Amino acid sequence: MTRIPVDRGGDHPFSELGDPVLAVADKRRGLLAVAGADEYDEARTVGVFHVTDRARRRRLLRSGYPVHAMAFHPTRPLLAVGTGDYDGGYFFEGELLLVDLETGTVRSLIEHDRGRQVLGVEWLDDRDVRVLMAPPDDWKDSKAHREGHVAVVSRTDWSAVGAGTLTGRDLAGPRVPAPRPDGRAAARRLVAGLTAPQNRRHHAKGKRD
Repeated sequence: MTRIPVDRGGDHPFSELGDPVLAVADKRRGLLAVAGADEYDEARTVGVFHVTDRARRRRLLRSGYPVHAMAFHPTRPLLAVGTGDYDGGYFFEGELLLVDLETGTVRSLIEHDRGRQVLGVEWLDDRDVRVLMAPPDDWKDSKAHREGHVAVVSRTDWSAVGAGTLTGRDLAGPRVPAPRPDGRAAARRLVAGLTAPQNRRHHAKGKRD
Protein backbone atom coordinates (compact mmCIF):
# COMPACT_ATOMS: atom_id res chain seq x y z
CA MET A 1 0.00 0.00 0.00
CA THR A 2 1.10 3.57 -0.69
CA ARG A 3 0.72 6.50 1.63
CA ILE A 4 0.58 10.05 0.36
CA PRO A 5 2.14 12.85 2.41
CA VAL A 6 0.20 15.50 4.26
CA ASP A 7 1.07 19.10 3.50
CA ARG A 8 -1.26 21.73 4.88
CA GLY A 9 0.78 24.78 3.97
CA GLY A 10 1.64 26.84 0.94
CA ASP A 11 0.44 30.21 -0.33
CA HIS A 12 -0.44 28.86 -3.79
CA PRO A 13 -1.76 25.34 -3.18
CA PHE A 14 -2.88 24.71 -6.77
CA SER A 15 0.28 25.85 -8.51
CA GLU A 16 2.25 22.60 -8.25
CA LEU A 17 -0.52 20.66 -10.01
CA GLY A 18 -0.05 22.42 -13.35
CA ASP A 19 -3.02 23.18 -15.59
CA PRO A 20 -6.26 21.88 -13.98
CA VAL A 21 -7.70 19.13 -16.16
CA LEU A 22 -10.39 17.75 -13.86
CA ALA A 23 -11.91 19.01 -10.62
CA VAL A 24 -14.66 17.68 -8.37
CA ALA A 25 -16.02 19.21 -5.18
CA ASP A 26 -17.53 17.77 -2.03
CA LYS A 27 -19.43 20.79 -0.76
CA ARG A 28 -20.74 19.04 2.34
CA ARG A 29 -17.22 18.45 3.68
CA GLY A 30 -15.58 21.44 2.01
CA LEU A 31 -13.22 19.35 -0.09
CA LEU A 32 -11.94 19.76 -3.62
CA ALA A 33 -10.00 17.24 -5.71
CA VAL A 34 -8.02 18.62 -8.66
CA ALA A 35 -6.06 16.70 -11.31
CA GLY A 36 -3.39 18.75 -13.05
CA ALA A 37 -1.55 18.22 -16.34
CA ASP A 38 2.19 17.57 -16.40
CA GLU A 39 4.75 18.58 -19.04
CA TYR A 40 3.37 15.85 -21.32
CA ASP A 41 -0.17 17.25 -21.02
CA GLU A 42 -1.34 14.26 -18.99
CA ALA A 43 -3.14 14.57 -15.66
CA ARG A 44 -1.10 12.32 -13.37
CA THR A 45 -1.13 14.41 -10.18
CA VAL A 46 -4.16 14.80 -7.92
CA GLY A 47 -4.35 17.22 -5.03
CA VAL A 48 -7.09 17.07 -2.41
CA PHE A 49 -7.77 20.40 -0.73
CA HIS A 50 -9.73 21.57 2.26
CA VAL A 51 -11.42 24.76 1.14
CA THR A 52 -12.10 27.38 3.80
CA ASP A 53 -11.02 31.02 3.66
CA ARG A 54 -7.91 29.72 1.91
CA ALA A 55 -7.36 26.42 0.12
CA ARG A 56 -5.10 24.10 2.09
CA ARG A 57 -3.74 20.95 0.53
CA ARG A 58 -4.49 17.80 2.49
CA ARG A 59 -3.20 15.03 0.22
CA LEU A 60 -1.21 14.63 -2.95
CA LEU A 61 -1.44 11.58 -5.20
CA ARG A 62 0.76 10.78 -8.19
CA SER A 63 -0.76 8.25 -10.56
CA GLY A 64 1.00 5.94 -12.97
CA TYR A 65 -1.70 6.63 -15.57
CA PRO A 66 -3.59 9.77 -16.65
CA VAL A 67 -6.60 10.58 -14.47
CA HIS A 68 -10.04 10.54 -16.14
CA ALA A 69 -12.54 10.52 -13.28
CA MET A 70 -12.84 11.27 -9.57
CA ALA A 71 -15.67 10.97 -7.07
CA PHE A 72 -15.95 11.52 -3.32
CA HIS A 73 -17.74 8.80 -1.37
CA PRO A 74 -21.05 10.21 -0.07
CA THR A 75 -20.40 9.47 3.61
CA ARG A 76 -16.92 8.01 4.13
CA PRO A 77 -13.56 9.84 3.80
CA LEU A 78 -12.78 8.16 0.50
CA LEU A 79 -11.97 9.39 -3.00
CA ALA A 80 -12.32 7.09 -6.01
CA VAL A 81 -9.95 7.91 -8.87
CA GLY A 82 -10.28 6.38 -12.33
CA THR A 83 -7.11 6.30 -14.44
CA GLY A 84 -5.82 4.68 -17.59
CA ASP A 85 -4.36 4.95 -21.06
CA TYR A 86 -4.17 3.18 -24.40
CA ASP A 87 -0.82 1.44 -24.77
CA GLY A 88 -0.55 2.48 -28.42
CA GLY A 89 -0.95 -0.95 -29.91
CA TYR A 90 -3.53 -3.14 -28.26
CA PHE A 91 -4.56 -2.72 -24.60
CA PHE A 92 -6.47 -0.13 -22.59
CA GLU A 93 -4.70 -0.24 -19.22
CA GLY A 94 -5.48 1.56 -15.99
CA GLU A 95 -6.56 1.51 -12.38
CA LEU A 96 -9.44 2.25 -10.07
CA LEU A 97 -7.76 3.84 -7.07
CA LEU A 98 -9.38 4.32 -3.69
CA VAL A 99 -7.78 7.01 -1.53
CA ASP A 100 -8.40 7.09 2.22
CA LEU A 101 -8.40 10.81 2.96
CA GLU A 102 -7.69 10.32 6.66
CA THR A 103 -4.77 7.90 6.52
CA GLY A 104 -3.41 8.64 3.04
CA THR A 105 -3.59 4.97 2.05
CA VAL A 106 -4.09 4.33 -1.68
CA ARG A 107 -5.44 1.00 -2.92
CA SER A 108 -5.54 -0.14 -6.55
CA LEU A 109 -8.72 -2.20 -6.64
CA ILE A 110 -8.66 -4.10 -9.96
CA GLU A 111 -7.05 -7.53 -9.76
CA HIS A 112 -5.65 -7.83 -13.30
CA ASP A 113 -2.04 -6.75 -13.89
CA ARG A 114 -3.05 -4.37 -16.69
CA GLY A 115 -6.27 -3.37 -14.97
CA ARG A 116 -8.77 -1.42 -17.07
CA GLN A 117 -8.84 2.13 -18.34
CA VAL A 118 -11.45 3.72 -16.07
CA LEU A 119 -13.26 6.61 -17.78
CA GLY A 120 -16.00 7.36 -15.27
CA VAL A 121 -16.75 6.84 -11.57
CA GLU A 122 -20.01 7.68 -9.80
CA TRP A 123 -21.12 6.75 -6.29
CA LEU A 124 -24.80 5.80 -6.41
CA ASP A 125 -25.01 5.45 -2.62
CA ASP A 126 -22.86 4.22 0.29
CA ARG A 127 -22.56 0.72 -1.14
CA ASP A 128 -22.75 1.02 -4.93
CA VAL A 129 -20.34 2.63 -7.38
CA ARG A 130 -20.87 2.85 -11.13
CA VAL A 131 -17.69 2.37 -13.14
CA LEU A 132 -17.34 3.18 -16.85
CA MET A 133 -14.38 1.47 -18.53
CA ALA A 134 -12.83 1.28 -21.97
CA PRO A 135 -12.86 -2.21 -23.51
CA PRO A 136 -9.89 -4.38 -22.46
CA ASP A 137 -8.37 -4.00 -25.96
CA ASP A 138 -9.19 -2.83 -29.49
CA TRP A 139 -8.49 -6.09 -31.32
CA LYS A 140 -10.89 -6.13 -34.30
CA ASP A 141 -12.99 -3.55 -32.47
CA SER A 142 -13.42 -0.37 -34.49
CA LYS A 143 -15.58 1.27 -31.78
CA ALA A 144 -13.28 0.56 -28.85
CA HIS A 145 -12.16 4.20 -28.65
CA ARG A 146 -15.75 5.47 -28.58
CA GLU A 147 -17.52 2.85 -26.51
CA GLY A 148 -16.94 0.97 -23.29
CA HIS A 149 -18.49 -1.13 -20.56
CA VAL A 150 -20.39 0.00 -17.48
CA ALA A 151 -20.66 -1.97 -14.25
CA VAL A 152 -22.15 -1.32 -10.82
CA VAL A 153 -19.99 -2.73 -8.04
CA SER A 154 -21.44 -3.17 -4.55
CA ARG A 155 -19.57 -3.51 -1.26
CA THR A 156 -20.92 -3.18 2.28
CA ASP A 157 -17.91 -1.20 3.56
CA TRP A 158 -15.60 0.37 0.98
CA SER A 159 -13.15 1.37 3.69
CA ALA A 160 -12.39 -2.32 4.18
CA VAL A 161 -12.09 -3.32 0.51
CA GLY A 162 -8.65 -4.71 -0.21
CA ALA A 163 -6.30 -3.98 -3.10
CA GLY A 164 -6.76 -6.15 -6.18
CA THR A 165 -10.12 -7.54 -5.08
CA LEU A 166 -12.33 -6.35 -7.96
CA THR A 167 -12.48 -9.24 -10.41
CA GLY A 168 -13.46 -9.45 -14.05
CA ARG A 169 -16.86 -10.68 -12.92
CA ASP A 170 -17.32 -7.59 -10.72
CA LEU A 171 -16.52 -5.34 -13.68
CA ALA A 172 -18.56 -7.17 -16.31
CA GLY A 173 -21.30 -5.02 -17.80
CA PRO A 174 -23.13 -3.95 -20.94
CA ARG A 175 -21.52 -2.12 -23.84
CA VAL A 176 -22.42 1.58 -23.86
CA PRO A 177 -21.26 4.81 -25.53
CA ALA A 178 -18.18 6.08 -23.70
CA PRO A 179 -17.26 9.61 -24.76
CA ARG A 180 -13.95 11.02 -23.60
CA PRO A 181 -14.95 14.56 -22.55
CA ASP A 182 -12.47 17.35 -21.91
CA GLY A 183 -13.04 18.72 -18.41
CA ARG A 184 -10.41 21.46 -18.51
CA ALA A 185 -12.74 24.43 -18.91
CA ALA A 186 -14.96 23.36 -16.01
CA ALA A 187 -11.92 22.56 -13.84
CA ARG A 188 -10.37 25.97 -14.49
CA ARG A 189 -13.63 27.73 -13.64
CA LEU A 190 -14.01 25.80 -10.40
CA VAL A 191 -10.42 26.44 -9.29
CA ALA A 192 -10.58 30.10 -10.35
CA GLY A 193 -13.78 30.57 -8.38
CA LEU A 194 -12.05 29.34 -5.24
CA THR A 195 -8.83 31.30 -5.66
CA ALA A 196 -10.39 34.60 -6.80
CA PRO A 197 -11.83 35.57 -3.38
CA GLN A 198 -8.45 34.87 -1.78
CA ASN A 199 -6.66 36.96 -4.39
CA ARG A 200 -9.09 39.82 -3.87
CA ARG A 201 -8.50 39.72 -0.11
CA HIS A 202 -4.71 39.81 -0.57
CA HIS A 203 -5.08 42.71 -3.06
CA ALA A 204 -7.30 44.66 -0.67
CA LYS A 205 -4.89 44.04 2.20
CA GLY A 206 -2.00 45.29 0.09
CA LYS A 207 -3.84 48.54 -0.59
CA ARG A 208 -4.52 49.07 3.12
CA ASP A 209 -0.87 48.40 3.95
